[in-house]
Amino acid sequence: MTVGTSITRREGYNKLTGRAQYIDDLSFPEMLHGKTVRSTIAHGQIKNIIFDPAFDWSVVTIADWRDIPGRNIVALIEEDQPLLAKDFALHYAEPILLVAAETKEIAETAVSHIKIDYEELPAVFSIQDSLKSSVRIYGENNVFKKYVIDQGDVVEGFRESTHVIEGEYIVRHQEQLYIEPQGVIAVPREDGGMTVYGSMQCPYYVHKAIKANMALPDDRVNVIQTVTGGGFGGKEEYPSVIAGHAAVLARKAGRPVKMIYDRAEDLAATPKRHPAIIKHKTGLDQDGKINAVEIEIDMDGGAYATLSSVVLSRAAIHALGPYKSPNVRIAARAIATNTPPNGAFRGFGVPQACFACELQMERIAKQLRIDPIDLRRNNLLRLGDITATGQRLDYSVSAEQVLDQALEHSRFYEKRDLYERQRKEDPDSPTIKGIGVSLFMHGAGFTGSGEDKMKGQAGATLTKDGRVKLLTASTEIGQGTRTIFVQIVASEIGIPIDLIEMEEPDTSKVPDSGPTVASRTCMIIGGVMQRVARTIKEALTEFVAERFGNTSIEIKDGQFVDSEGKSLIAFQEAAREYQEVRGALEVFHRYSSPPGIKWDDDEYKGDAYPVFSWAADVIEVEVDHDTYETTVLNITTAQDIGRAINPVLAAGQVEGGTLQAVGYALLEEVVSDKGRMLNNSLTNYIIPTSVDTPEIHTILVENEYPFGPFGAKGVGELPMDGPAPAIAAAILNATGVLVNELPITPERLEKSWRGL
Repeated sequence: MTVGTSITRREGYNKLTGRAQYIDDLSFPEMLHGKTVRSTIAHGQIKNIIFDPAFDWSVVTIADWRDIPGRNIVALIEEDQPLLAKDFALHYAEPILLVAAETKEIAETAVSHIKIDYEELPAVFSIQDSLKSSVRIYGENNVFKKYVIDQGDVVEGFRESTHVIEGEYIVRHQEQLYIEPQGVIAVPREDGGMTVYGSMQCPYYVHKAIKANMALPDDRVNVIQTVTGGGFGGKEEYPSVIAGHAAVLARKAGRPVKMIYDRAEDLAATPKRHPAIIKHKTGLDQDGKINAVEIEIDMDGGAYATLSSVVLSRAAIHALGPYKSPNVRIAARAIATNTPPNGAFRGFGVPQACFACELQMERIAKQLRIDPIDLRRNNLLRLGDITATGQRLDYSVSAEQVLDQALEHSRFYEKRDLYERQRKEDPDSPTIKGIGVSLFMHGAGFTGSGEDKMKGQAGATLTKDGRVKLLTASTEIGQGTRTIFVQIVASEIGIPIDLIEMEEPDTSKVPDSGPTVASRTCMIIGGVMQRVARTIKEALTEFVAERFGNTSIEIKDGQFVDSEGKSLIAFQEAAREYQEVRGALEVFHRYSSPPGIKWDDDEYKGDAYPVFSWAADVIEVEVDHDTYETTVLNITTAQDIGRAINPVLAAGQVEGGTLQAVGYALLEEVVSDKGRMLNNSLTNYIIPTSVDTPEIHTILVENEYPFGPFGAKGVGELPMDGPAPAIAAAILNATGVLVNELPITPERLEKSWRGL
């Protein structure tokens, strides 16, 4: 069995040697290069478009909203976002015109000779301004979506509480900063259809969008994911925009069109993590038990809805974190502003909610003079407990286990005492050290009834030479999909991994497995793959049993063997013979929820996720008295992801997500002026580098989930959730200052420390 072993990732060799073909490595005959003309204001009416007569416009193709053959929308959840602005621009960098030319240089020159006149209108750039302003961006009150989660009687709960503590927490944008910028190629077909190649996470999202824009049926649109240099959610919904633009130009020009953003355009125009303001009110009894909770979440969705509703949903469901209370009210809103739309980013609303929840626990512990570990342990969820949505936790609940593991492996209590002694013994030291903890959980898969509605599909077929070819639209974006699926199928059937191959993610060849998001790839689609493999195994085992007249047969190491271990026939040979006798074997299965899962979309109650993954971080920091800079010294993280299909890849996911969260906590800040990002380059949008990377000690806690493939749960997003509050807690431990805003820049720390 290869499950549980760290085999080499399947696509690693091609990437390492440079053989992998990314989107900008591809070229087609007569291909043009596309560019986007974008709004230079945050809100206004488009009055006039002026084409400089000094430029030779015969050498370019120009397209606007009138050149869209189908619907002028970005087909996603809401249909409020136009593919190309018609009359109004609602945010800076909104696409208005498209230009295609023989070279990038000609296209860029053409763009520089286009001027757009606007009638500027009042704009709002923050949640607070949007809620109180008369400027209308969406609906009557600029609210994209609202959720309310109620449990028990909050008013009575607070009345009975001995202590009531309130806190406000502020988080800001974060850029996904995938290595490879957004890019696609659209190729018009002789049958009037369109084939799109691109760097993306969700081929069927793009397929749906192109059908709407081009007014084409399913079989006339083909979307193919090319080798993708990272996504982190940033290539979930946005490829539908750039693919639509390339397709419109390709249709008008009658030639293939490549569009590749440079880094400045990518940073300025594409979605980011949602900023949020989160307020907590917590009632506790005299023993430190949480008796009532009221949480308000306001998220900045930007100018269009995109994925704000589902990001908000996950934030609301995770707002109380891994803790329980008999009385809970969570009210969450996504607010429209005149800024570029925000969207998916690893964690999908939970990092924002987790920061607020864990800092609220630190605030409570400080005010009540309770050890923050004891406070958490006294209130954490355990097997059989009920969450804020009314979900009974019946499987794989590990809050206490991961907390214990992180504390033990980090020597938390020993180091906390050590750093306290050092501060007392040397009060004039230029630097001081602190240590902090966070405890967190993350639901795997779509929220509520999402997976049942999607019914993600995957399949496999036998090749002529007797191998197994896997068919899925789940994409490889660096996380190891092509490796773990092979391991799951090989282990289920009992064959070597070299007898398994994967079809490319091409919508004309693979079924709709749902998007590669939401920590669902391994647990949800991996589970479907395991069922597919089991069906293939059963079909071939039955065939071999009939042939040899022996019903006691199993597959071991690629061989059918009898009950005495005697080899009867090799798997490959049996697969070839099966096809000769019975014909092709192609198997498909869809996801179905485990028994007992119930969710009410109207009441927003029930089983929010099939299962949760759990984690705890212990982080040590050093704070400079003079510069107010914070350096992360050491990170210990214990993560329950169920069975680790490939431990090295799983640990890599944990370490990568953890480091991204260090950037979220300390470094990454989008600087804007009137809705325009000013620091849209890698010289001034700062992320952690190898120099900033601390020691990360990863403990994989394998509390298996019975309905996941070989017991696996989700891993991709969980590591992003906890580091920011653990760093803030460590700063609090070192300085006595609770900084309630991210990122914790030297300026913000100084302001809080000095009480400014």
